[in-house]
Amino acid sequence: MIPQTLRSARLELRALVSDDIDAVHAACQDPEIQRWVPIPSPYERRHAEYFVDQLVTEGWRTDTAYTFGAFPLDGGPLIGAANLHRQGDTWEIGYWTVREHRGRGYTAETVLALARWAFAQGTERLEWRAETGNSGSRAVAESAGFVIEGTLRAAVLSRDVLRDLWIGSLLPSDLGLEGEHPYLPTQRTGR
Repeated sequence: MIPQTLRSARLELRALVSDDIDAVHAACQDPEIQRWVPIPSPYERRHAEYFVDQLVTEGWRTDTAYTFGAFPLDGGPLIGAANLHRQGDTWEIGYWTVREHRGRGYTAETVLALARWAFAQGTERLEWRAETGNSGSRAVAESAGFVIEGTLRAAVLSRDVLRDLWIGSLLPSDLGLEGEHPYLPTQRTGR
């Protein structure tokens, strides 16, 4: 797929390009990003170069991952990054936010814009996963409307340790949109 540019109320979301390498490298020096996002630690400039010039480009080319940088509509520095990537038959969303831009709703706005775009492309279920304890990521997911479905035990190998993951989902109907197929939720009994 040709990289897309999306706009939300305050943001322009576009594929990261070589000019963004320094900003990605600087953002990923943050210990919180290194703790929760599966990136090398220490994070060197060559890692940012590989991410932007290889992984981002290849993901778009092969329709396996769509990575967007979030920037202010009126121009300005990188606010964060988010991607949609295929996990088996399902699409998953991941994101990180530059430290000084946290707590302003930018990431939830980014997630909603990407979710709406994914649903317009025919996605019928979008999953969010984060290591248990990543309360910032969970707050963003919940703010964007994801339903937290539970905990997957020993679901990710992170820095040579098996860790539990929270999992949530967002459906087109959660955003008032129609999916390709109708959804019939399980009827709950009063027990």
